[in-house]
Amino acid sequence: MEKESKILKAMGHPLRLEIIQLLSENGDMCVCKIQEKFKSSQSNLSQHLKILKEAGILESTKVGGWVHYNLKNKDVINIINILKEM
Repeated sequence: MEKESKILKAMGHPLRLEIIQLLSENGDMCVCKIQEKFKSSQSNLSQHLKILKEAGILESTKVGGWVHYNLKNKDVINIINILKEM
């Protein structure tokens, strides 16, 4: 249950839920494009992305000088949808 708890804790912030939603709608995105969308500081956004990545929700790849993020497991969207219905 530790893994499940870590995933739910990572999803427990509104900005992180919005990041997940954004990536589910757009697929692979450069961190610079994610930052533009949320008007968040680079350091703040990096912390949120790190938490999501450590929980196994996101994965990242380096493309040139940029880091791109995408959902590691699309089932996380099902969890969000269930929560929206509650």
